[in-house]
Amino acid sequence: MNTPKLFIVIPCYNEQEALPITAGRLTELTDDMIRREIIAPESRVVLVDDGSKDETWRIIAELHGRDARFEGVKLAHNVGHMNALWAGMTLAADRCDCLISIDADLQDDVNAMYGFLEAYQRGADVVFGVRSSRKTDTWFKRTTAQGFYKLMGKLGVEMVYNHADYRLLSKRALEALLSFSEVNMFLRGMVPMLGFRTAEVTYERGERVAGESKYPLKKMIAFAMEGITSLSNKPIRYVLLLGALCALLGLAMAIYVLVAFIQHRTVAGWASMMMSIWLLGGLQLMALGLIGEYVGKIYMETKRRPKFILEEHLK
Repeated sequence: MNTPKLFIVIPCYNEQEALPITAGRLTELTDDMIRREIIAPESRVVLVDDGSKDETWRIIAELHGRDARFEGVKLAHNVGHMNALWAGMTLAADRCDCLISIDADLQDDVNAMYGFLEAYQRGADVVFGVRSSRKTDTWFKRTTAQGFYKLMGKLGVEMVYNHADYRLLSKRALEALLSFSEVNMFLRGMVPMLGFRTAEVTYERGERVAGESKYPLKKMIAFAMEGITSLSNKPIRYVLLLGALCALLGLAMAIYVLVAFIQHRTVAGWASMMMSIWLLGGLQLMALGLIGEYVGKIYMETKRRPKFILEEHLK
């Protein structure tokens, strides 16, 4: 059985409180894995500083200075969680046998990595970390998250239920993923599209080890919109169907008005007219906004801007 060189990639944004705790746990974990010959001694932990405004980079540099297994990647400015993760994967792709991505807050159980590597040794190219329950979430977050997964399924997007960005990718799966060239990325929907052999490992999600959540309600809504519009064009089709329905209703209303006029039953209908104007006006604005969202994504894709700009790499 080959001992794989594992790279653990962790995007970090303003994680000065969590990083020392995270580094300690990962040091213990990788020490144990190396001792048991589960991973190679050349394995690394790649900490990607996504333009943090606190002491995150200083802590990363100190970790690298004390322990060579910690690599530091400093991005020139904040590019968002997905792009920061992409940067770490890009820089690790040619040096690892497999890669695991995990968030810096360690809400995802690091011990699940043992199961990840077991599945990898059995031949899985992609191993998804799947939450066994959502009992640590509030009722609102649990309900909206479950609704989001169901909605994505209805829109034809293949996603793993209760999976976030905690996963293992083999070298060939990682290289295949990095061949995707789009700017508007939604990795939770892109990874299942690879088509390699997959496995799932369940775990219990805990609380943040320190610091504050980087995903308030506003960002969660933006994240959901990004996923929907990046991976499915069905909303545009639904707008077309809605427009057709409105046209049929308009035709029925025209026939009704014409019959009423012939029968001399017409009455000045201010209320119905205003209701129709507001209803149709609102639908039109919604449709234009949705179409604009897609046009905006096309606009960003045509620019072909880099997903990240590297400022410094400690390795």
